[in-house]
Amino acid sequence: MLVSGRRRWLTALLQAQRWPFQPSRDMRLVQFRAPHLTGPHLGLESGNGGGVINLSAFDPTLPKTMIEFLGQGEAALSVAKRKLGVSLLCSNRQPYENEEAVYCYAAAGSPQSAPLSCSGLCRALAAQLPVLPRSEVTFLAPVTRPDKVVCVGMNYVDHCKEQNVPVPKEPIIFSKFSSSIVGPYDEVVLPPESQEVDWEVELAVVIGKKGKHIKATDAMAHVAGFTVAHDVTARDWQMRRNGKQWLLGKTFDTFCPLGPALVTKDSVADPHNLKICCRVNGEVVQSSSTNQMVFKTEELIAWVSQFVTLFPGDVILTGTPPGVGVFRKPPVFLKKGDEVQCEIEELGVIVNKVV
Repeated sequence: MLVSGRRRWLTALLQAQRWPFQPSRDMRLVQFRAPHLTGPHLGLESGNGGGVINLSAFDPTLPKTMIEFLGQGEAALSVAKRKLGVSLLCSNRQPYENEEAVYCYAAAGSPQSAPLSCSGLCRALAAQLPVLPRSEVTFLAPVTRPDKVVCVGMNYVDHCKEQNVPVPKEPIIFSKFSSSIVGPYDEVVLPPESQEVDWEVELAVVIGKKGKHIKATDAMAHVAGFTVAHDVTARDWQMRRNGKQWLLGKTFDTFCPLGPALVTKDSVADPHNLKICCRVNGEVVQSSSTNQMVFKTEELIAWVSQFVTLFPGDVILTGTPPGVGVFRKPPVFLKKGDEVQCEIEELGVIVNKVV
């Protein structure tokens, strides 16, 4: 009954508005922990760099992990959109004359005798669903323990030119173990087995719908959204050790920071025309655009799904632009104390200290 009452509040509030409303604007889903909550929770980041709205406070029946949430499909996403809609209305609405009154429903679901204005309803909702300050939460990776992390090599035209190699005619696919995933502000641990750890900023695609043999024209229907990835790489293990197979050099623990949020696909104007950059200790080392990608999201999903079934929560790292350390003259690698910032336009920035 508590959930039912809150949904009536939402319906009443949305119907009372007299201006255009787009509930999907800037949908930023996060996983987080907080001292007063048990275990990980799913939330909405209230704008890039804003506080966090705990979705469980709105609807306790919602899953608390991203993979479970994505597995419920559009039904779960629509609940999050409604919560975002109220958040936007309550934070952005302007008062107007002769404001239409709406009836507030108590938690038990019965109407009160006195009408409650939209502004009053906003205050009531805000009291029920507070925004947690960023300082009070620990951000986790938007997706943890996915079935697979698929990676794409040499997928930027300018990165191929940097290496003086031809642009691939087919996607070059490898993988990272999901145990390499850490949060957007977690530390990257230098393994004693490597002396050549390098940076790579990447656009990551998160799958939202199961599929196999997906056509490129249908691929975006299988995408939940996008996030920022740091494809940390041990070049000695990638290029010289392990028979030059890339896996071990890519998959040390902490070698896949993700975040800060899963930005839903309808919140991104054009994922293939975003500024992408990486900074090490404040110095820009990579700066390009996702329009340099050889194979776009649709092509990659169609290609990969020929071989494997894609599941909700699977992550596809789509390649890195030029500027990595190994191709500098002389080569430059990460050392203890370095700070790496990976940033993509519209998606946000992740910051990882090297220890």
